[in-house]
Amino acid sequence: IYCLVVALGYLSFCQITRVYVFDYGMYSADFTGPMMVITQKITSVAFEIHDGMARKEDQLNQSQKLLAIRRMPSLLEYFSYNCNFMGILAGPTCSYNDYIAFIEGTPYRHRDLETKGKVNGKSRLNDPSPNTEVIRKLATCFISLLVFLSVCKVCPVERNVDDDFIATTPFYAQVVYLYLSMLTTRPKYYFVWTLADAINNAAGFGFNGYDSNGLPRWDLISNLRIMNIELATSFKVFLDNWNIQTAHWLKRVCYERCPYNPTAATFLLSAMWHGAYPGYYLTFLTGIVITLAARAVRHNVRPYFLGSPTLKFVYDVITWAATQIAICYTVVPFVLLSVGPSLKFYRSWYFCIHIGCILLAIALPVKPRHLRLKEQQPAVQPSLESTDSNSNQKQKAT
Repeated sequence: IYCLVVALGYLSFCQITRVYVFDYGMYSADFTGPMMVITQKITSVAFEIHDGMARKEDQLNQSQKLLAIRRMPSLLEYFSYNCNFMGILAGPTCSYNDYIAFIEGTPYRHRDLETKGKVNGKSRLNDPSPNTEVIRKLATCFISLLVFLSVCKVCPVERNVDDDFIATTPFYAQVVYLYLSMLTTRPKYYFVWTLADAINNAAGFGFNGYDSNGLPRWDLISNLRIMNIELATSFKVFLDNWNIQTAHWLKRVCYERCPYNPTAATFLLSAMWHGAYPGYYLTFLTGIVITLAARAVRHNVRPYFLGSPTLKFVYDVITWAATQIAICYTVVPFVLLSVGPSLKFYRSWYFCIHIGCILLAIALPVKPRHLRLKEQQPAVQPSLESTDSNSNQKQKAT
């Protein structure tokens, strides 16, 4: 925790200096970009060392057991992990154990995905070539960059807060334009993150075993899944497929460890990590409200639509549209950065999504996470007991 506070505090100091002294209201590529990635790595290693050397095994969940560091890294290993050329500029972040396994030539095997070197009955003596995957990802980069450069100026996000546009455009048209304007900003992120992933794959890093068809997977440190993002039918699905490695970091260092209101704490940490612009905080504070409302709807409404394929399809269409509009509404301040234009946009929408989400969260309560986990434990315990009894009977028979 001390490491997280110090690293995040220093990063915040540098970001505040950059924003309010040098480049207010602008995106600039400087040292704070790589520092954001290094902050993730430093804090991840700190918690993983703590899990491996200061906590008991029964206190760890499955993910923490897998990533726990059982031996103190040497100085060379530590700096190699933090400053390797593949991810020093734009990431993506990876776990220390995955990186060391790659350096030692045993990628993904520490994850126990293989059984005696055989997958689907086939012997795998060597890791596959990444060439095909690298070419595919570079093609995705080219298409994303082409789309961004050709359409981003056609639908600028700033037009959503233009006085003439607000006064003369019907509300339904404003909704459509909001979706289109935010849709055209995403390809630049697709370009950067896919290129970073391709660089790691070209170096041989990112191999994640084989799928059920025996085909190699190169998604160990992938940062996004484009089709899942564009077709997301819930706020959670969108977040699970967007900036994946940062989401993993937030989950591992905050959500799984925060004893009180982990959802709000995770969004607040994400806002602090992104930078000092007020728009970031408006985005993530709005994200808390929408997440609570989406969770309430999913738990209380979704079961009524699972009775038939037709109802399920109708539910998916409605939730896809609602999710896309909610995401666009949420991230407008993230793009506009400043308080004035962001609040102007929300006022033009009469804060309708804020109000609606608050009402849904109140009207459709969801049990706290720790209570839901307690309810699941009795259901799991009998199955474990039956398994133990069966195994004991087999041993007696033997």
